[in-house]
Amino acid sequence: MATGGSPPWRFVLGTALLVAASLLLVRSAIANEEERGMKIIDFAADPIPWRTIDDVVMGGVSSSRMVVEDGVAVFSGRVSLDNNGGFASARSADQHHDLSACNGVRLKVRGDGKRYALRLRTLDARDGVSYLMRFETEVGEWQEIVLPFAGFVPSFRGRVVEGHPPVDPARVCGLGLLIADRQAGPFRLELAWIEGVREGT
Repeated sequence: MATGGSPPWRFVLGTALLVAASLLLVRSAIANEEERGMKIIDFAADPIPWRTIDDVVMGGVSSSRMVVEDGVAVFSGRVSLDNNGGFASARSADQHHDLSACNGVRLKVRGDGKRYALRLRTLDARDGVSYLMRFETEVGEWQEIVLPFAGFVPSFRGRVVEGHPPVDPARVCGLGLLIADRQAGPFRLELAWIEGVREGT
């Protein structure tokens, strides 16, 4: 048994191994947390109200509804190009989401082969500007789609707003779904959840 000086080498080695193992566990926990993502909306657990806003506000005749069925939100309806219309949308109730630790969002959807868009609203969007990014769906297939914040563009009434600052993930206060791009006819998009993720870092 040592009575002075440096600790025995076995003790030093054992301590170093314990520290290394602890660091690995912490890193693994962080990695698992990032892989799981930061839940924003989970319709099976805690659905929040959504309302629809269609082109009838501009004289069009498109129609849509957003209902929750068996823990999945269903955004469905019909897009019409009559009367210069051509879009249908749904918007969540306001809830502040600080996504500053994330660099994008991931959503689980099952679509009909049409193109949709996810909209993000921020706390300072009193001028009506929101941030939009389109995504493609496959017919009848569940997909997990990642949309990086860098891909969202500021838009107002369907037009890109040049010179507007990029989306601030720390100030997201609402989400929305949109179908436009002259995709006339019936549509149906199922949405299970949306979460914030940090990928590629």
